[in-house]
Parts: sequence; structure tokens; C-alpha cells
Amino acid sequence: MPDARSPIRRHLVLYRRNREQGRARFFSLMIERDLFGTIRLVRNWGPVGSKGQEKVDIFPTEAGAARALEGWAKTQRQKGFTDL
Repeated sequence: MPDARSPIRRHLVLYRRNREQGRARFFSLMIERDLFGTIRLVRNWGPVGSKGQEKVDIFPTEAGAARALEGWAKTQRQKGFTDL
């Protein structure tokens, strides 16, 4: 159960290594509440060791954000990413 004081509700990090190219990539998903109570799904991805790219989606409910997080996680796992 998440800490009620923390703005982070759920965090998932996925990882994929391409041995042929010698590259490793990450895909991070995080559900958080901002100071105004807005529920946000933050996606961050890119090569390991870099800041990567970030995209934020706003949701009316935490359950909707959780469904979106699971959808993104499923898609990335099908692409070869594994949980870190």
C-alpha cells in the first residue's frame, strides 16, 4: 500500500537490452498526484544512462490511470521489455 503522504501512487520500470547493438533501453511508468490533486500518468523512456523523453497524461480517476499504465506495460513487454 502506498504511503498516503507520497504523491507517487505507483511506479513501474521496464528494461530491454539489445545485445547485437550493445544498447540498453528503459521505459518508466508512474502514477502521481500533483499539488492540486490532479492524477497524472508520467511516461519516461530512452537509452539507459540518459534523461530520455517524457510524456504526461491527465486522468479523472486513479483507476483510469492504472488501466492506462497496465496497457502501456503490456505493450512494452510484448516488445521485449522486462520488469526491473
